[in-house]
Amino acid sequence: MFGSLGAPELLLILLIVVIIFGARKLPELGKSLGEGIRNFKKAVSSGKEEPHSDNNPKPPATN
Repeated sequence: MFGSLGAPELLLILLIVVIIFGARKLPELGKSLGEGIRNFKKAVSSGKEEPHSDNNPKPPATN
């Protein structure tokens, strides 16, 4: 769909990011992106380990 990304395309994307965010904000942006990816991977891996108990919900308690 998008084709392959080569060096000229990656440089253009990097240039646009620098223009939008500025060179001073890039380390913060990279750190935040890395933490977000790490948290996403942790959530996905913990979801695979725990069995889903929602398939058999308990009936409501009667008074």
